[in-house]
Amino acid sequence: MHELGATQAVPGAQHLPAGPTTPEKRRSTLARWFDSWMRMLGMALVLFLLIHTFLIEAFHIPTGSMEHTLLPGDFLFVNKAIYGAQIPGTHTRLPAFGTPRRGDVVVFPFPRNPEQTFVKRVVGVPGDTVAMRDGHMVVNDTALAEPYVQRVDSAHDAWDPEFGWQRPFFVGLNDDPRRAHPTRDNWGPLLVPPGKYFVLGDNRDKSFDSRYWGFVDAAAIKGRPLVVYFSYDGTAGDPLPWLTDIRWSRLGSVIR
Repeated sequence: MHELGATQAVPGAQHLPAGPTTPEKRRSTLARWFDSWMRMLGMALVLFLLIHTFLIEAFHIPTGSMEHTLLPGDFLFVNKAIYGAQIPGTHTRLPAFGTPRRGDVVVFPFPRNPEQTFVKRVVGVPGDTVAMRDGHMVVNDTALAEPYVQRVDSAHDAWDPEFGWQRPFFVGLNDDPRRAHPTRDNWGPLLVPPGKYFVLGDNRDKSFDSRYWGFVDAAAIKGRPLVVYFSYDGTAGDPLPWLTDIRWSRLGSVIR
C-alpha cells in the first residue's frame, strides 16, 4: 500500500526543470559576469601602470641624431629599472642595478625643455676629461673607439656661440684657442663634474647634444633602450606608412 500523496518514480521518465529562468536569475548572472570582467580589467590596468612606471616604457625616435644606431620612426622599449626608476611625485628613486657607463645609449628629458625626451650615447662619465680633435673623441687623453659613429658633413666645422658654456669646465691651457672659440669638432678638454654625464649623438654632424647645451644630470636619466619593437619610414610619403613602409628588418633589433 502506498501512502496517500507520496510520489512514485516512473522508470524511463525525464525530470523537467522546475521552471524557466527568471529575469532576476538572468540579471544576477550578468552582474557576476560584469563584476568578474571589471576585476580582471582593473588588475590589468594596475599591472600596466606598475610596468610603465617602474620597468618598461615606450619611446618614439623623431629625428636622425642617432643614425644609424636608431632611425627616425623607430619605436623603443626602454628599461627604466636598470638605473633606478623614479617614484612618481617624489625625487626618490628605486634601487638601481647599475649606473650609466661610457658607451651606453640613454634616455633623458632635454635639460632646457623637460617636455622633450632625448636619446643620446654616454661618452663621458663623472671624473672623465673629454675632448674632441678633428671630430674624434678623446677621453682621459685616449682616443675613443666609436664604430657606431656616422659622419655626413665633416667639412663644416664652425664655432657656435652656444659652446660658450664650456669655458668654466675647460682644464687645458688658458691660451688654447679651443678655450675661447670651441667648434663643433674641436673643443676641450672638459672635466665632467660629479653626478653629470657628457652625451653625444651617433650622427655626429647632425646632433644637438652636450657640445651645445652641457652635461646631463644623473638623476634625469630615465633608462636605457633595449629593443626596437616597431619601425617605419615616414619619409616615403605613402598614404598609409604604418602599413606599407614598415622596416621589417629592424623589428626586434637589440640596441647597442
